[in-house]
Amino acid sequence: MTDKTIHKTIIIGSGPAGLTAAIYAGRANLKPIVFEGNQPGGQLTITTDVENFPGFPDGVMGPEMMDLFRNQAKKFGAECFFKHVTKVDFSSKPFKVYVGDEEFLSETVILSTGASARMLGLEAEKDLMGYGISTCATCDGYFFKDKEIVVVGGGDSAMEEASFLTKFAKKVTIIHRREVFKASKIMLERARNNPKIDIMVNKSILDIKGNQKDGVSSIILKDAIDGKETVFNCEGVFYGIGHIPNTDFLSMFLDVDENGYIITKADSTRTNIDGVFACGDVQDSHYRQAITAAGSGCMAAIDAEKFLENLE
Repeated sequence: MTDKTIHKTIIIGSGPAGLTAAIYAGRANLKPIVFEGNQPGGQLTITTDVENFPGFPDGVMGPEMMDLFRNQAKKFGAECFFKHVTKVDFSSKPFKVYVGDEEFLSETVILSTGASARMLGLEAEKDLMGYGISTCATCDGYFFKDKEIVVVGGGDSAMEEASFLTKFAKKVTIIHRREVFKASKIMLERARNNPKIDIMVNKSILDIKGNQKDGVSSIILKDAIDGKETVFNCEGVFYGIGHIPNTDFLSMFLDVDENGYIITKADSTRTNIDGVFACGDVQDSHYRQAITAAGSGCMAAIDAEKFLENLE
C-alpha cells in the first residue's frame, strides 16, 4: 500500500528528540508525521522519576512527561502513530519510508531513533528497570544517596558512571566479568584510587533480586574461574556496558561512526544526505540527556524548515 501524499516531513522515532522536533515542525506548519517505533516515548518510558528536566521542580514520571510532549506536538498538528519503520530508501527524492508493506513519501526526514542501552538479558530487568536497575548514572544517581550500589562493566563508561555515583552512594562496587579492562588507563586508575570504589573481577551477574516497592536487595554472582555462585547485597545496579544506536536499517545510506552513531555536520543536525536530519541519542553518544535530546530535536525541525524554504 502506498500513501501517495508527499509529506513535508516524517519523523522516525519519538522520545524527547522526536517529539520536540514534532512540536517545532508542527508550529512551522510542516504537518509532521511521527512514527514512534517499538518504544513510543523512547528510553524515558522506562525511567520512573525525572528530576533534572527544567520546569518540573517536583519531578515528573518519565512516561507522563512523554505524554505531555506528545499532546503538545498533536496540538500543533503533528500526527503520531505507534508504528515501527522497517526500512527507508534515501536514494532518490521524495524519500521513501516503509512500515512493513506501507510506503510513505516525504521531502525531508528527521531521524530520532535513539540508542538502546545494552542489557544483561536477565528476567529481573523487566520488573526492576527504573526500580533499582538503571542505565543512566546522571539521571538516577541522586536517588541512591548513602546506598551501596553496583556498576556492571569494564570500559570507560563503567568507570565514569562509578566515579560519578560516588558523589551520592556510600559505596560503589564495579563488577567485571574478566580480569582485563577495556577502560583507558587513566579512567581505571581514577576508579582504583577512589576510596569509595571496590572492583570485583571474573564475576558475572546471574540474577538481580528485589521488587518494585523496595527496589533491589541483592545480586547473584557467578565466578568465572571456579563457577561458584554467591549472593552480594546491594541497593542498586547500574549498567555501564554501553549503548547501541538504532541505526541498523539506516547505515547503508548514512555516514555513521565506528559505533554506529549517525554523523551530523558541525553545528547542525544535517547528515550526509540533503534533506535528512538526525537528532537525539542516535547521533549523540556523549551527553544522552532528555534536555539535550529535546534541544537537538528543536534544531532538526528548524534545519528541516530552512531546507524546505530553500527548495521553494
